[in-house]
Amino acid sequence: MSAQSQIRRKTVRDIAAAKGGEPLVCLTAYDAPSATVMDPFCDVLLVGDSVGMVVHGLPSTVGVTMEMMILHGQAVMRGSERAFVVVDMPFGSYETNADQAFLNAARLMKETGCQAVKIESGAYAAGQIAHLVERGVPVMGHVGLRPQAINVVGGFKAQGRDNEERERVMAEAKAAADAGAFAIVIEGVAEDLADEITKAVSVPTIGIGASANCDGQILVTQDMLGLFDWTPKFVRRYGDMRGEMAKSVEAYAADVRSRAFPAEAETYKLTKATPKRLSRVAGRKSRG
Repeated sequence: MSAQSQIRRKTVRDIAAAKGGEPLVCLTAYDAPSATVMDPFCDVLLVGDSVGMVVHGLPSTVGVTMEMMILHGQAVMRGSERAFVVVDMPFGSYETNADQAFLNAARLMKETGCQAVKIESGAYAAGQIAHLVERGVPVMGHVGLRPQAINVVGGFKAQGRDNEERERVMAEAKAAADAGAFAIVIEGVAEDLADEITKAVSVPTIGIGASANCDGQILVTQDMLGLFDWTPKFVRRYGDMRGEMAKSVEAYAADVRSRAFPAEAETYKLTKATPKRLSRVAGRKSRG
């Protein structure tokens, strides 16, 4: 048996079993090279609909399509081999009814090979989650700040700041867990509310702008690596990708303009025999 065939990708049971244990390490991924780098360190790679903003420059996630999620999901699956891969269901792909949700979730899983889908768990979501789980689709929930709903809430605003909001977010989390979600992302809520949700549900919670006491943490990778000049309050920068890219591009531009690139090491040289061989090939082609 080859070393390659011995690698086991994490399963939904592995993720669910993390409740109360060592925190799950989760990051977003949108392409194969990045997935390859992150795969050895992450328990979960989320192909988030944040790809619309992070990669495609959209103002929100609302414009993301199924085709975009499938394309990026396929790339991440090719680049990873051990992490559990979850793909976001984009806005408009699951809200209408349970059958719509299943058909689109099944398409995502078939065409990407991912292990699960994620849906933003509004009040309507419990029925869709139960419908999907009963039909073999593992579902990750998402409560608190729900980016797909920014047009309703008026922007990317933290949730759960008053009693009514807190009760709603808690109810949505419990409903998602009771419906069969194997894990729940908690985004943009007060620390104590995230702690309450983590204690109240039997499945792992994954925080983003929530609490260190969640069962795992996730960040948008480009935010964490410092690709943008602004990042949300809850992001800790672990790199300066923007600065490093700028320095590299500046150095490249200078070398091109001074003709220092390409140099001897980056230039191909023809051997003595090659010109004659190429001439014979060209002659055969010209004779039809």
